This record gives sequence, C-alpha cells and structure tokens, in this order.
Amino acid sequence: MKIAVLKETAAGEKRVAATPETVKKFIGLGASVGVEAGAGQGANIPDAAFEAAGASIADRAGTLADAGIVLGVQGPEPAGLPQGASVIAALNPHQTRERVAAYAAAGVTAFAMEFMPRITRAQSMDILSSQSNLNGYKAVIDAAEAYGRAFPMMMTAAGTVSAARVFVMGVGVAGLQAIATAKRLGAVVSATDVRLATKEQIMSLGGKPIFIEDEETKAAETAGGYAKEMSDAYKAKQAALVSETIAKQDIVITTALIPGRPAPRLVTAAQVATMKPGSVIVDLAVEAGGNVEGSVPGEVVVTDGGITIIGHRNYASRLATDASNLYARNLFTFVSTFWDKEGKAPKWDAEDEIIKAVKLTEGGAVVHGGLA
Repeated sequence: MKIAVLKETAAGEKRVAATPETVKKFIGLGASVGVEAGAGQGANIPDAAFEAAGASIADRAGTLADAGIVLGVQGPEPAGLPQGASVIAALNPHQTRERVAAYAAAGVTAFAMEFMPRITRAQSMDILSSQSNLNGYKAVIDAAEAYGRAFPMMMTAAGTVSAARVFVMGVGVAGLQAIATAKRLGAVVSATDVRLATKEQIMSLGGKPIFIEDEETKAAETAGGYAKEMSDAYKAKQAALVSETIAKQDIVITTALIPGRPAPRLVTAAQVATMKPGSVIVDLAVEAGGNVEGSVPGEVVVTDGGITIIGHRNYASRLATDASNLYARNLFTFVSTFWDKEGKAPKWDAEDEIIKAVKLTEGGAVVHGGLA
C-alpha cells in the first residue's frame, strides 16, 4: 500500500500531513510513502528529512501514482486522485459540498477528520483538539504583541504596573488553552461559556467563571461535547452579561464555534466601543462568520475608538511545525487503528462508530447521513 502526502495548495497553509516521524511509522506497518516535493517546506521539514525517513520524493503526479491512501491537511482537489484511493484530511464538508460530490464522482473514499467523534478511543485522532490547543495559545501571544502593555502586575520603584484583564469567551479546547496561557503570562483571567460543565475547568486553571445559570444552560451541551445553538432569550441574557463584563477588559478572546453552522455572534460593535483605547480582541471564529462584529477574515482592524480586532485566518498554520507534528500523529493513529497487518493495508470497518462518523463518500456516492 502506497501512502501519498501532498503539498498543500490553499493560500497561507503551511502545515503538512506527515512528518519524518510518521513516515517511519507508516513504513514500519509495511506501507511505502511518497511525499510531494516541497510538502514540508512551510513547516520547516526539508525533502531530505523525508527521504532520510524512507519516503520517496516526486512531483504531484508521481506522488499520487498508484497511491492507495492520500493524506492532506485541507482537502486536495479531486482531479488526479487515484480511483479507489482513500483521502484522509480536514475536508470542511459543510462548506465544500460540491467538492465532496466530486470526490464521490472520482471514485475515492473520503474521510473528514474533523468529524471524529468525541469518544475515548478517538481522542488521539481528534484533529480539532490538537489544532485548537495551539490556536488558543497563539491567540494569547498575538494579543500580547498587539496590546502594547505588560501582562503581569509589576511592582517597581517607579510605581505599579497593573495586570492585564483577559476575558475568554467559549471554553472548549482553544479557550482552555487561552486561559492557561494568559494566566502563565500573569493576567487576571475570566471566562464564559454556555455549558455549565466548563465552570470547574475555568476555576481549575485559575480563571474566574462568568456565567448565566438557568435551565437552558443545563442542557447546552450536545452528546458529542459541543455547544448547542441557544435561544433568543438566552442570547439576550448573554448580551447583557457581556456588556457588563467586556467594558472592564483589556483583551477579549472569542472561540465559540457550532459544527456545521455559522459562528454565534457574541460581541457587537456597540460592546466593542465600550472597551478602552488600546484594548485587543482576537476572534478565533472569524473564518466561520465571526463571533465579533467588525472582525474581518485575514485582517487586523483598528476601530475608530482604538480597539484592535485580530482576525487571522488558519491559526494553526501560524505554528506550522508543532501543528504538523500533532496533526500527522492524529492521522497516523487513525490509519494504524484500522491497519490489517497481514494484508499491509487498512480495513475500514463500516460498522465501526469512528468510520461511520468520518466517512463521507464510498462507491461513487456520498454516504454520510449529514450530507447525503
């Protein structure tokens, strides 16, 4: 079985779907690995490092030739994919349904890694968690750079420097890492989420929980561990709470996402305007529609009131080396879990709950229940 690792073509994407470490592991399973020339350049992995690990280097066509598995970070274009191959990547299927249909038409079996179920045995395959962890860290670092003042309280002979006040909205993996990073830098941190279950997590990291506690929040988490879309009544309460809290903050980091739907609007322009000049907002959901009114994908906006709103795209790619290492391990774990040692190829068990969750296309058709 040949495994092909492609160079990413999406603008600004620096990550790569395999590393020399995982190449060696795939070869250890009995597979051969082909890597497209330059695939690791953005993550500081030269072709020579892949070759030293046992991979062959070729152009795109040569890499894809006879491949049974194609690994990508973002979904590769269907053209040129070998019929019958398995494509494994973050496919963004809700926003790229035409491409998913094209995968089916090309006769490939496509697996969307972001659909990985949140169950214990799939934790090491969960690309959303591995990448979001880095997103939360980098959001705080970017905010600190843009803030222009110190994060920790400092006692000096010339007087005291007050600690920065950081408010994290959305306490998933990215939000938890943002809380932890801001605390390590010495900030006073508070956080909020629609899920009451996150209250103890916030406190365990030294943050102050800011919550609306009512009957709706008790059922605000899906069976898969994600936040639900909330009612208009809840949103009104949340808006009042945010308005009261946000005016006191120096930095706000928003991370709220709802799978398959636009990101919820958490912060309005009027609320942004209540913040002090020099304050910073990082909108990690900007590519999904944005949590913050006025955030722009791929841009850093400074409002008339002097508030900086950061809307960088593809946060994980801003830490491409670490992100690639984690992502590549996620993919290796997925493939190796279903690897048949005797046949030296994967056996995708159609009845397995992981395969049911992530498989989009097979046999020329779209087979995922959420897309078909």
